[in-house]
Amino acid sequence: MIAPALTAAVEAILREANERAILPYYRSLSSAQIDNKAADDVVTVADRESEALLTERLSALLPEAAVVGEEAAFADAAVLGRLTDGLCWIVDPLDGTNNFAGGQPPFGILVALADRGETLGGWILDCLTGRFCHAGKGTGAWVNGERVMAISSGEALPVAAISLIFLEPARREQIRQHIAPHYRLVDIPRCAAEQYPRLVLGTNDVSVFERTLPWDHAAGALFLNEAGGRCARPDGSAYRVDEFERPGIIGASSKRLFDDLARRLAALA
Repeated sequence: MIAPALTAAVEAILREANERAILPYYRSLSSAQIDNKAADDVVTVADRESEALLTERLSALLPEAAVVGEEAAFADAAVLGRLTDGLCWIVDPLDGTNNFAGGQPPFGILVALADRGETLGGWILDCLTGRFCHAGKGTGAWVNGERVMAISSGEALPVAAISLIFLEPARREQIRQHIAPHYRLVDIPRCAAEQYPRLVLGTNDVSVFERTLPWDHAAGALFLNEAGGRCARPDGSAYRVDEFERPGIIGASSKRLFDDLARRLAALA
């Protein structure tokens, strides 16, 4: 169980990283402080400084836990082996970097605590608004200190944020033809730290993610499930942080909406 004292300590660390390593660079990055990490993906000096601070502080908080940071794993894939070794922190030091580098919201910080592939706790900070979401396995989901339960948008057609970026062209066309007509499609925020709260707070009803990297989904998936929504693989199996090479996650504000979308996706196979 995640103790309130641990959540308070993690929140303080996230807010420190935001104030010291992220916000000072917002809308003031030079071209030399932005690097191309991959096609349509960048990394900035803020990502690196935030991860360094988070790694130091979280390691001091729980010395027995390893740290799996996004940028450390990008530099050395062997870091990912820590996901199966035992207790570990999973850190996305600046989620939504493309938005941040473009001087636009949303962007945030995601931290999770996992043990041998299972997420125990998750913490999400919106860097500009200060909204703090957290969840502990079996202890519920919280936003700014208030317990929350997932709600739907209430619209006639469920609101769907479906990422098509990483899909093969044929799969993308299948989604457009056979899935899209049953939903009102909206743009994805390109920021899991924003997408998961949207599924809980009634902005979006469902979302589909192709890539399942642990720093993007560990905290948010737990937060959504603990809020009474459902986040799982399309076949209904649980999301595990050590199965990051396996594509596909559905997030939904209710079990019914999850089942409806899972059924439609299964029919495309």
